[in-house]
Amino acid sequence: MGEVRTVERSSTDRAALELLVHGVGGATPEKMLNDPRTVRITGDDTAAVYRRAEDADADSPAADANTPSGDHDGRPVPEAYVWSNLTSGNGTRALWLLLLPFMVVNLAHWMRPAAREGTRAVRLYGLLVRLAGLSLTVLLVAAACEVALDLTAWQCAGTRACAARHSWLGFLSPSGSHEGWWSPPGRRLALAALVPTALTGLLWYLSHRTWRAYESQEPLDRGPEPEHGPAQTALSRPGFWYGRRLVARLRAAHTAAGLLTVAAAVGTAAAREDHRPGGPAALDALGRLLEVSLTLGALAVVWVVCRRGRSENRLDRTLDAHLVHRLPLTALTFLALTLVYAAWDRPHWHSSGRLAGDTTFGTLALAQGALVITLAAVARVLHRGPGTGPRPDDRERSALRGLGGPAVVMLACALGGVMSGGVSQRVSDWLDGTGTSLDGPPVLLTWQASVIPVLLLVLLALSALLGRRTWRLTRAEREAVAREYGAVPGDPARTGRIARTRSMATLTDRGPLLVAVTATTTLLLGAGALAGTFVSGETPVRAAEAAGPFVQGAARTAQALGSWLIGLGFLLFVTWGRRAYKDASARRTIGILWDVGTFWPRAAHPFAPPCYAERAVPDLTWRMTGWTRATGGRLVISGHSQGSVLAAAAAWQLKPSDRKRVALLTYGSPIERLYGRWFPAHFGPAALAALHRDIDCWRNLYRLTDPIGGPVRLTGDDCGPAVDRAPLADPLAYGRTAAHPLPAPILGHSDYQADPAFAEERARLLARLHPDLPVQRA
Repeated sequence: MGEVRTVERSSTDRAALELLVHGVGGATPEKMLNDPRTVRITGDDTAAVYRRAEDADADSPAADANTPSGDHDGRPVPEAYVWSNLTSGNGTRALWLLLLPFMVVNLAHWMRPAAREGTRAVRLYGLLVRLAGLSLTVLLVAAACEVALDLTAWQCAGTRACAARHSWLGFLSPSGSHEGWWSPPGRRLALAALVPTALTGLLWYLSHRTWRAYESQEPLDRGPEPEHGPAQTALSRPGFWYGRRLVARLRAAHTAAGLLTVAAAVGTAAAREDHRPGGPAALDALGRLLEVSLTLGALAVVWVVCRRGRSENRLDRTLDAHLVHRLPLTALTFLALTLVYAAWDRPHWHSSGRLAGDTTFGTLALAQGALVITLAAVARVLHRGPGTGPRPDDRERSALRGLGGPAVVMLACALGGVMSGGVSQRVSDWLDGTGTSLDGPPVLLTWQASVIPVLLLVLLALSALLGRRTWRLTRAEREAVAREYGAVPGDPARTGRIARTRSMATLTDRGPLLVAVTATTTLLLGAGALAGTFVSGETPVRAAEAAGPFVQGAARTAQALGSWLIGLGFLLFVTWGRRAYKDASARRTIGILWDVGTFWPRAAHPFAPPCYAERAVPDLTWRMTGWTRATGGRLVISGHSQGSVLAAAAAWQLKPSDRKRVALLTYGSPIERLYGRWFPAHFGPAALAALHRDIDCWRNLYRLTDPIGGPVRLTGDDCGPAVDRAPLADPLAYGRTAAHPLPAPILGHSDYQADPAFAEERARLLARLHPDLPVQRA
């Protein structure tokens, strides 16, 4: 081996690198590097780092020998990190639409208010969100059971008229098959149970497949840093982006919960028949044993979910192999035995009415409401506690004053309810063409569908209010635009377009109001639907028969319109998923939603879409660490939109000594406007100030016309100069000028690099980086 020696290089000789990270929607390396000829430096087809072909060997020893400056006459060598395939990928990503409620509830885990780690309230917050996630798994599988077991096998196959309309059910129908072997209710239920069992298996497969591809990406191994209150964010912990153990445990628990839900739907129906007077004593005993076993199994699943949270202070490579494998297999074995028990011959058992869907869905709705209310109380305690930030107004910047997490859990439960009710209502309408031969889905689902028109009216009123505010703001912005550009009198149409774009961009800041109104209205209407179900036991139309004509008309309209809307929503959902499976552009649109929703690790729900940052952040960290240590050069990591969040997360994962070699340039960044407000424990003012202090320098660019990016709001102090530059002009010129002979476009969230301020700030960052760090050469 050659001798390792330290070489001192001046600032003009020091290599410089700009690592570009794109934002939502993705980008090609050719567009990011502004060159049609690019080469992949490192990575694979999923995510990779690219350079221009002429820069492929720019910082190699041979290039240093031939190029005196080693960095292209002071210009940084640009590299592009392309990660868009992590969220758009192939056609199977369309299946992720099924996981939307799981993704939303997983977001709520990371929305807790800033507080000291390890307290009981923090642990209780995470526990409640995990339980809410478990309830959503049970809800989805219960909806599949409602469709396959209740509507199809129990009601339609057991009704002569319905079975006659659907010939494929003939072998299950007692009349159509002449009392064939599959015609008894227990055997029909056992066969239909294969559908929700297959759904549970699909969820397990998707989670396991993505777990091996994402959670198994090992980050840079380093020791933990000392923490001092909330200022040191959890994003800097070595094991934050390595959640293999927790996801494996939760996947086992949720898979077992799904299988036990199917067993409960089949087994309890048979047990109720066996508990009737005069039934076989052996089957009655087996039924009671089954009910006890279901209770014990449910308690075991809840214990696994509650027992352990995330381990972030180190890379936890341990896998609970016995639990991960034995719990789902035990549940699957129990389900198989339950199906055998249900299929046992019972000559006098006939299907009529509905299965016990109202009890199941009512219990789930009640439990979810209680979880949301309890979670809101815990979040308020955390929000009011000490240590949320260094400034008095930090608590006010937090979305919904700390209640963002509970509100999002409520929305996740509402999404799950809409999906469950939509598929049940649509299948019921399809099976029962006349609407008279079947009892239909559970009464609670009908009540829940009936309150959807009321929710839409509330949202319509809120939209009108926001539209009025936007119109008034547009009038005020006209004066500001004319003053800033000196356009008096100017072009009224041009001024109006700029003012309107600015006012529309502020709607992002109204997001908390929209979430608060939607969540609160959903909670109240859901409580009303639950009360109406248990008090009347009838659908809204039948419950209003004794009321006045106005109430009867309102109930009839709400029920009919709600049924139509929830069925339409289900059809649109299926159509969008089918289109996304076949069309890459539609799949990329869905990928934009995942860009925002799947940044965070799966800490509350293992069936949520995978966390792409568990691959992207280690990629960036390894690249930055390897390059700075090999060359000792200056590095600016430049992130646009969601890429700026990835860049900040990667900088937090560096060792403190490496952090000082890196400068951060963000533009169109939601890091404070969205993440700082909705995820204050991890991107709050204290955490951002700590990052500002740890890295060499940070500059942020934004526009008033940008609906996503905004200021970071860190002023100059002992941490360094102010992060935010004054808002960039957009458009660059109001009218025609020598530099802009054609009208300049309004760019909004795109093309920040086209602004001269971008190159200026990048040059300032490179000049500020310390040039006297030694370089190790072999």
